[in-house]
Amino acid sequence: MKKSKFSEHQIFNILKEYESGKATKDICREHGTSAATFYQWKQKYGGMDAQHLKELKVLQEENARLKRIIRN
Repeated sequence: MKKSKFSEHQIFNILKEYESGKATKDICREHGTSAATFYQWKQKYGGMDAQHLKELKVLQEENARLKRIIRN
C-alpha cells in the first residue's frame, strides 16, 4: 500500500478546515488531493480530536509490531 504524503496531523488539520465551513472542492484544490481521498479521510478520521488521533497512532504501531512478531 502506498504511503500517504500527508501525515495524520496534516489530514486532521485539513478536516478542521472543512468543519469550519470551507468548501470541499476548494480544500482539495488547495492541497492537491482528489475528492475521493478527502471523503476517505473524512470517513476514517472524521469526528476525532487530537487525543483520539494519538491513541489511534499508538494502536496502529502496536498492531504493526504484533504482526511482525507473528510473521517471524
